[in-house]
Order: sequence, then C-alpha cells, then structure tokens
Amino acid sequence: MARKKNRKGDPVHGWLNFNKPVEMTSTQAVGLVKRLFNAQKAGHGGTLDPLADGVLPIAFGEATKTSAYAMDADKDYTFTIAWGSSTTTQDREGDVVAQSDARANMEEISAALETFVGDIEQVPPKFSAIKVNGERAYDLARDGEEVELQSRQVTLYEARLDEASTRDKAIIHVTCGKGFYIRSLVRDLAAKLDLEGHVSALKRTRVGNFEISEGNSPELLEAVSDLETRRRLLVPIEAALDDIPAIEISSEGEMKLRNGNEFRLLPHEMSKFQTLRAELQGEDSDDRVALAMADGTALALGEIRAGFFKPFRVFQI
Repeated sequence: MARKKNRKGDPVHGWLNFNKPVEMTSTQAVGLVKRLFNAQKAGHGGTLDPLADGVLPIAFGEATKTSAYAMDADKDYTFTIAWGSSTTTQDREGDVVAQSDARANMEEISAALETFVGDIEQVPPKFSAIKVNGERAYDLARDGEEVELQSRQVTLYEARLDEASTRDKAIIHVTCGKGFYIRSLVRDLAAKLDLEGHVSALKRTRVGNFEISEGNSPELLEAVSDLETRRRLLVPIEAALDDIPAIEISSEGEMKLRNGNEFRLLPHEMSKFQTLRAELQGEDSDDRVALAMADGTALALGEIRAGFFKPFRVFQI
C-alpha cells in the first residue's frame, strides 16, 4: 500500500485579503503568503495581471473550496488609459501597433463610456489566459499565431470618468461582473472614439467583500514576526460567500453533515433561509444554495430541496 504523502506546513483555513504589488504574479503572491503563513494549501480567488496591483483574495486550506465564488464576485477597478498609442496587449507591456494625435474631450469620453454599461458582448483580449484548443491564448499570440476568440456576455454595472483626467490620460472607475476584461473595454472604447489608447495603470480595489482599504501588503505581513499574530489577519471561509444565506443548524444536523450526509431542516431553520435569501438576493430569488453554520463556523455548502439540506461542499475543519 502506498504511503500517504506528508504535506509541508500546517492546516491553515480562511481567506487573506492580499494587496498585490505591481510586477508580482498571482502565482508568486500565493507562494509568498503560503510561506509566511506556513500553510499546507493555498490558492488565489482570481488572477490579477503582473502589471496590475490591488486586491487579490488568497484562500487557505478548506477555503479553497469556495474560490469559485470569489472569482465570480463583482469587482471594482480604477485604471488609466494613455491616449495616443495602441499596443499588441492593450497595456503598456505590449509593442506599439498604432499611434495618433487625436484626442476626445471629457464629455465625449463619458458619453461613449456610458454605452458600455449593462449586459454587453465582449471579445476577450488575444493576450489572455483563455484556452484555445487546449492552449492559452497568450501563448499562441506570443508565438505569432492568429487567435480568434469568441465574444461572451459580461456585465458592466457602473463606469465613471474621474475629474482628474487630462487630455492625454483618462482615469476611469468601474464596477463589473465576472469574466470582464478591462483591456477589452479600453480597446473597444478607443475604437468607438476613433482614438488610439492602452491601459497604463490598473488597480483592483474590491473583490466581493474584500476591500483594498483592508488589504495586507507584503511589507505588512513580513513585519509581523509572530506566526499566530499573522494568522489572526485571516478572515473566515464565509467571507467569500456574502450573497449566500448562512443558517445556524441543530446539533443533529451538524453530526450528519460531519459525515457528509443530508438532513432535514427544522421549521425555524427553513424560515431563516427564506428570509435571508430574500434579503440578499431579492424577493423573486429561487436560488437553493445555503451555507450551514454551527457555533459560528462554516460546515458545508449545500442545496435545500424538499426541506432537506443536501451538501455538495463539506468543510473539514
């Protein structure tokens, strides 16, 4: 019988609101905090490009089972468009492919920006992590291959041109849904205005409940010498589940969940779920996903059907 492989580190669970600096990759960020927290397992909740800085939620241990929820969460960005040149990558890393002295005024930019608010069709950048026939689009693009990516529906909830913008630089604040590419927005906005432009700076200021004002920089984390004190910077698993009803369950339900079994909700538990669902998702929501809690600790994600809680993610904490 094969011996079970021992994992390095401790079984750490929870989320870290990490403030990633420019030039650091998301993978490097995970490696850094995994070492600083001496954690067995860690992963990020949505890639942030090396040229971007800001919020990068990092999950430890059982929290990695909720990473998809962070990736799907609404996000806030502040970015700068440098007018005058377009690049292969739509950001300052790429080679210049077109230049122009043409500029637009603030009113023209704001009006054009407004046309992208709502549910729109967006073609991802050729330099992106999307897979094409099993290969990353950016690898194909770097090899000089023509990459044809299909448009997809994304949502831009809000977009605002900052008053500090100048003739040569537009500073824009947006709130968007999952799968939205800022570089694609800049490409399409420039085309609409008949201008050339690229992203010169990009900061992610929020991912779901994770706000940049509460983020932890590498310098802050390394300045905390005591491991236990550092771990107190983590937030619970449910931090990434802000729009999912969380209900405290009975001890009997807890025992069944610990074994991965479904259980029948008590009347007050069912009522609590329905009330929270309406508050978080609206009166018309028919979403059946709920988070089971016991003494303030997340136990499992599951679906509620015919009065039963049926788990599909059980947290081993």
